[in-house]
Amino acid sequence: MSAALVSGVEAAGYEVVAASSAEEGFFLVHSLRPDLLLLDLTLPQRNGLDILRQIRREGVDLRVLILTSHNTIEDRVEGLRTGADDYLGKPFSFPELMARIDALLRRFLPSTPTTPIVIGDLSLDTKTRAASRGGERLDLTAREFDLLLYLAENRDRTVSREMLAKDVWRETSRFTPIDNVIDVQVARLRRKIDDPFTVKLLRTVRGLGFSLKEPGP
Repeated sequence: MSAALVSGVEAAGYEVVAASSAEEGFFLVHSLRPDLLLLDLTLPQRNGLDILRQIRREGVDLRVLILTSHNTIEDRVEGLRTGADDYLGKPFSFPELMARIDALLRRFLPSTPTTPIVIGDLSLDTKTRAASRGGERLDLTAREFDLLLYLAENRDRTVSREMLAKDVWRETSRFTPIDNVIDVQVARLRRKIDDPFTVKLLRTVRGLGFSLKEPGP
């Protein structure tokens, strides 16, 4: 699992260092000062939450994404309360993992100068929060723009309803699922950005979520 993660994350353009034990990981956090820690809870020598508590006590500036088979609601709540920034249970899809990594780094690292996001003939101006397709301005609500921007930032990746609930709707708890609300908003967005055009960009990935893809064959 560790070797596969290293290979996949490196292929996405990140520099990755793997630790074979909790103690080695703790040492690498202090010596290398990485931007993000992908943390399993079941580690040799020490529990992952113990490492997380110590990192937070010492005030290390570090994004932490817990990746674990301990995936009950109680496990998630404990992990987030201990100081994790995000929590992904096994089994997981690699595209979702990468989307969460990208989202965490965008949220906490200094932003780059804003330039329009372009996908085919779709253009999003993040500064003015305006969108157009084929040169025609799209009449989007604030929520629809937020949803479209999130999908655009994760272009060619599948984003789940859970990711949308957390990152777009800012729902920190899934005790009250909002999947129906998300589906309605996606349908409304699709009518505006796809229905009037021959080439479709917004796709539903059955059982997984949604993806905004570059037009292709």
